[in-house]
Amino acid sequence: MNINDSPIRTVNVTRYVTPLREGGSLPAIAEADDDFLYVLKFRGAGQGPKALIAELIGGLVARALGLKLPEIVFACLDSAFGRTEADEEIQDLLKASVGLNLALHYLEGSITFDPAVYTINGALASQIVWLDCLLTNVDRTARNTNMLMWGRELWLIDHGASLYFHHTWHNWKEHAARPFVQVKDHVLLPQADQIESADIAGRAILTEERIRHIVAQVPDEWLLADTLEAGDANARREVYIQFLLLRVASSAIFVKEAQHARETLI
Repeated sequence: MNINDSPIRTVNVTRYVTPLREGGSLPAIAEADDDFLYVLKFRGAGQGPKALIAELIGGLVARALGLKLPEIVFACLDSAFGRTEADEEIQDLLKASVGLNLALHYLEGSITFDPAVYTINGALASQIVWLDCLLTNVDRTARNTNMLMWGRELWLIDHGASLYFHHTWHNWKEHAARPFVQVKDHVLLPQADQIESADIAGRAILTEERIRHIVAQVPDEWLLADTLEAGDANARREVYIQFLLLRVASSAIFVKEAQHARETLI
């Protein structure tokens, strides 16, 4: 597989349009110097740069599997940006997010995926369930699907809750080989009747070369943002690589868990 994907673009944020008050992360719609609108994820919010790392790796893995998601860009926030913002909470967030952030192209006119309205075919549902089991993404439930319908197609958003092992770094090898028990709450699990096929395809795509290419795109400054943790950027990057490699190699464990969880639903 050709891994020479187009490089991730970098844009400069020029205008804060409106907050998207979802949970505690306070993403926002913002305009950049390319005149496009983006959903901006701030490094100074919630789980900080680790959420951006999960967002970036998760999004690039999803794209490698052929799933649809908005364009991901790096978004630079100048120190002068937001000084005139009247909302103190937002102003503090902007001040804490000076530098490199992450943004996804804003899909204007998109609507939140509603499982009561839309039916997703088994192959696509299985791909997404497999992806989320791989990434240990706990945030694709009926309550919060993190999927959009746009142009009559399903688009994935928000992988910031993935790879939760990196919030402690301890026992990451054990985490990599564990079943993903939270799959029982996955919104697409009832439709995911081809998980074994998704597993075969996913393992073929996510080679070591592909995984290294994906993780190499994580900025050093995000990897080293937490001063409470020792280590260098390359060492931390290698942990993500090895976690994903072991996760792929151990996929039979989470596939079995997903199949068992599905059997209890149907």
